[in-house]
Amino acid sequence: MASVTLDPETESAIVFVEGYRPGLLAEIVGLHMAYYAPQWGFGAAFEAKISADMAAFLQQYQDDRDLLLAVRDRDGALVGSVVIHGPHASPGGEVEDGAHLRWFIVDDRVRGHGLGHALLEWAVRFCDARRYPLCFLNTFAGLNAARHLYESQGFTLVATSDVDQWSGGVQEQRFERLLVD
Repeated sequence: MASVTLDPETESAIVFVEGYRPGLLAEIVGLHMAYYAPQWGFGAAFEAKISADMAAFLQQYQDDRDLLLAVRDRDGALVGSVVIHGPHASPGGEVEDGAHLRWFIVDDRVRGHGLGHALLEWAVRFCDARRYPLCFLNTFAGLNAARHLYESQGFTLVATSDVDQWSGGVQEQRFERLLVD
């Protein structure tokens, strides 16, 4: 994958690792809980949902179709992740209408140094290189820094809903980005 832009201090302190590694699911879930539990009050229902969803993703994971990108610091600790679940058959058998951007998170210790931008840029380039006509993500209102990053990469808000799949009392949002030629 083409290089992404980071500030020099951050770039020298991290490494991007593509693909599955044993224990990665637990680390990504842990990173999400470290942020969403204290900041948003998300608890067991949220943790169970993302664990189950990520386990289902890993059972279907194909490295030529999907991106599983982890970022580690010098000590090997996970400090960020992003996943692209490429177009695939859903449990009902129909093919999803695009690539799904999921589990995008950056550890509090490294926020504000360009890592979130770099992860999202990597994910968008991955989708564009595979000519996925659509990339979408589901999030919720109030994550303003993340929304800014999404919009900087061409995502637009296309829907809001009071359905709360994460059991956190939030208003869900769907963002989409069409393939740029």
